[in-house]
Amino acid sequence: MKKILIPIITFVTFAGYGQRLKISNERLSENWKALKSFGFNEETQGNERIAFSDFNLAAINMIDQKLTALGMRVNRDAAGNLIATRKGANNQLPPIAFGSHIDCVPNGGHYDGQVGVLGAIEVIETLVENNFQTNHPLELIIFSNEESGVFGSRALAGALTNESLEVMTPSGFTNAQGAERLGGNANKILSIARKPGSLHAFLELHIEQGGILEEKQLDIGIVQGIVGLRWWDVTVEGTSNHGGTTPMNKRQDALLAAAKFIQLVNSVVTSVPGRQVGTVGRIKAYPGAPNVIPGKVVLSLELRDLSEAKIDQLFAEIKTKTDSLATDSQVKFSFSPISATGKAALTDERIQAVIQNEAENLNFSYQYMPSGAGHDAQEMSHIAPTGMIFIPSKAGISHAPEEYSTFKDMGQGTQLLLNTILSLDQLKEY
Repeated sequence: MKKILIPIITFVTFAGYGQRLKISNERLSENWKALKSFGFNEETQGNERIAFSDFNLAAINMIDQKLTALGMRVNRDAAGNLIATRKGANNQLPPIAFGSHIDCVPNGGHYDGQVGVLGAIEVIETLVENNFQTNHPLELIIFSNEESGVFGSRALAGALTNESLEVMTPSGFTNAQGAERLGGNANKILSIARKPGSLHAFLELHIEQGGILEEKQLDIGIVQGIVGLRWWDVTVEGTSNHGGTTPMNKRQDALLAAAKFIQLVNSVVTSVPGRQVGTVGRIKAYPGAPNVIPGKVVLSLELRDLSEAKIDQLFAEIKTKTDSLATDSQVKFSFSPISATGKAALTDERIQAVIQNEAENLNFSYQYMPSGAGHDAQEMSHIAPTGMIFIPSKAGISHAPEEYSTFKDMGQGTQLLLNTILSLDQLKEY
């Protein structure tokens, strides 16, 4: 894969671009209001622009027209991704790509993904307004169906299968049907994968979804990587028996053992330093009658961290301690991995350094941090050097109508996105 060479001595030479090219917060806010209207739920104040819905299609068409009017060449690829291209001074150079998604979860908010798209559009509007041409061509990408499987970015990364195309989405359409609704071609989705090195870089601006930046009163998060996550179904098998006649010391209670397992997971995950997380978010007891001792319980286990090795370490310790728990409780535990998992994806350290330098030029406070949620950048990191910028989100709330970021924060993130693109544009490949 071609990579970006970032000589430290060149960092300070690009600050002048940011001083000359200023994004418009007013224009950014007007575009936010326009996008919000597609799927706005007046009753809940949330958004219903789920992937492949009529709201999603109408919003994409609106943005298509807007970018075309700005002089960009706009296409929809086979997966329904909108890709708008702006020529560079040297179109033989690989493009700098940036963007995010506009689809929401049901009754979602108005910032997750959308901030990255609106920021990307504002970058283009600022360049057009100033008649500024980059050396590299630019690609603004709006990915299809991020919220239920990062479908569009997985297509570009070559990570889809025929089974992926038939997955049913909350809109009632399969991924294949939904892609065609957005202007794609289901028969060609598996053939649109980009080759590693075909992009100079990929950048995504996003809300933090964690509350750390707001709590620390910081302007920017420089994302070190997107955590890997693994899921298991955990089955506990005991013995069902009468809840009234079976003495307490004669029970093989699968639910009681499951409760101890949940405490065990929390104890293991919090026993080592770091930002790893472990969650048991689903539990089902059988037969489920109030007067019957549960003989079987199925629950979930999820582990997340930037380090795959740490996930392995945590799971191994959980498994070892679970063996002892099973013996003490006279039950049987079994773990079944679930395939819907993702590996950790680190962002490019050289791009991180450029983001940091440009943040300092803008006098923005920042910290390095992982992302605990999945993003399109996670998939794009497999084919391009990737960077990601976070802005604060109130209380870290996301996927809910209460999701909120200020226009000041959105503007600062967009200005940093622009300055980072301009800096990367000046750097040569090797």
